[in-house]
Amino acid sequence: MRLILYLGKGGVGKTTTAAATAVRAAEMGYRTLVVSTDVAHSLADALDAPLGALPTKLTDKLWGQEINVLEEVREHWGQLRVYLSTLLRRRGVDEVAAEELAIIPGMEEVVSLLHIRRQAKEGEFDVVVVDAAPTGETVRLLTMPETFQWYAARVMDWEPGTLKVARPLVKALIPATDMFETIERLTKGVEALRATLTDPEVSSYRLVVNPERMVIKEAQRAATYLSLFGYPVDGVVLNRVLPIESAEGAFMKELARIQQGYRQQVYDIFQPLPIWEGPHYARDLAGVKDLSEVGNRLFGDTDPTKVQFTGKTQEIIREGDEYIMKLPLPHVEIGKVQMVKRGDELFIEIGNFRRDMILPMALAERPATKALFRNGVLEVRFGPAESLALE
Repeated sequence: MRLILYLGKGGVGKTTTAAATAVRAAEMGYRTLVVSTDVAHSLADALDAPLGALPTKLTDKLWGQEINVLEEVREHWGQLRVYLSTLLRRRGVDEVAAEELAIIPGMEEVVSLLHIRRQAKEGEFDVVVVDAAPTGETVRLLTMPETFQWYAARVMDWEPGTLKVARPLVKALIPATDMFETIERLTKGVEALRATLTDPEVSSYRLVVNPERMVIKEAQRAATYLSLFGYPVDGVVLNRVLPIESAEGAFMKELARIQQGYRQQVYDIFQPLPIWEGPHYARDLAGVKDLSEVGNRLFGDTDPTKVQFTGKTQEIIREGDEYIMKLPLPHVEIGKVQMVKRGDELFIEIGNFRRDMILPMALAERPATKALFRNGVLEVRFGPAESLALE
């Protein structure tokens, strides 16, 4: 079973890319489900077919689905939500506010992922391709298992003796609800979910970018945080590239020239990940036939369901009061390392190689003290956070 999640800034062509990957996988004989977790569903438009909350068969090997988040929340959280909202109303909280407050932050994201994992676990499909929400929301979605477990632990953090007393008391107050069993069940499901999402043999994360500055920056941040939480990225789709030889007129030629600069940046920034390029099509793409063309042009003879890259694109470890960021750069020749840090950006130069990196918050507030390149790995050391002087 393979789980492939496509991430990217809104409007980069992520939905089309996910659908095209699914169509290509189905053509290769895999029982494939493409599913959307984005509240603003557009997967049905891309496939040019109506989709529902359950998998809808589109071809012999292809199914599509748009998850109904509200239904999923009711299924996984319904009884416990009733208990918590009732408790809040008794304490004087407005009824509408109580309904909203009764959901643990990120529950919508968690249940979407639990649903996808259930699809994978039941084994009905060989491949599940996920058209995720825009990058920021997706990174939050992927970090929710940790956040949910933290909240759940606060509720469950009672002494065993107290828990035994509390359980029958809660059931007596609201007989249809066992809050503790619900939280225990959800917590175990989230733990298993986390294991699935970080298993490089099962799950792969692919970034969709356009040759544009802001899009590339957002993809860099996504790659940094995915790496930080242990989610295996195995490729990048560079989408909507203007063919420079086909550009006509001063405006289009200049736009194509600018794109070529950003195109090179994508290769420099995301190596050693494989990069698949898709052109800017001169027409709207919709339906299985168009998506088949996109998928074949993107991947050629490559099987898109296979793991395309193994290993870490970056690693952060702690050593005493310092952090060390390790970046494998196997194709860079050894040379003197030049390093400049500006806020959450780190600029590295080794000979003719230059890389601009986005740092996680834990490193952004620390000074970069030393950079060393050896055995194909760049090591950057970050000292203790600089304390702010108080006036």
